[in-house]
Amino acid sequence: MSERGALRARLDLLAREVAKFGVVGAVGLVVNIGVSNLLWRYTDIPTVRAGLMATFVAILCNYVGFRYWTYRDRDKSGRTRELTLFLLFSAIGAVIETGVLYAATYGFGWNTPVQSNVFKILGIGIATMFRFWSYRTWVFRALPDKDVAVSAEDVAQAVSVPAPAPAPVATVRVETDSARR
Repeated sequence: MSERGALRARLDLLAREVAKFGVVGAVGLVVNIGVSNLLWRYTDIPTVRAGLMATFVAILCNYVGFRYWTYRDRDKSGRTRELTLFLLFSAIGAVIETGVLYAATYGFGWNTPVQSNVFKILGIGIATMFRFWSYRTWVFRALPDKDVAVSAEDVAQAVSVPAPAPAPVATVRVETDSARR
């Protein structure tokens, strides 16, 4: 495969991954906004706290979508490690997301339902970029390509490293003295 073809294939795979991530993220967005609005409307929970609670409900929903659809072909050997990292990076994303809502609500006094939704969505958008990078890099690690596994001989041939010359063999000349026989 040519270099250009390989690049095209990698970009196609990345585009599919981004699309799947986006679909799961869209479901998470609906869950997040829906739970936030339900809590804001029907409870006395403060805006930011309700937003944070909704974020964690969406995170749990998203994990299922990411693990079993978006990244189903990725390494599944360390589920405890994976879940721990997922929760860690999701919590960092929640801090980013909630920080935007907090700044709008308490920093600027923008806390009408429309303003809260706008800044909730803005925070989700910023946090999503962080989550995409961290999930694909650290949480759902790619399995090594079977085609990429190469031997040391293949590497030496590829970089044209000459094989070491054989060590000179010392020759021993043995003369026989015919007079002694």
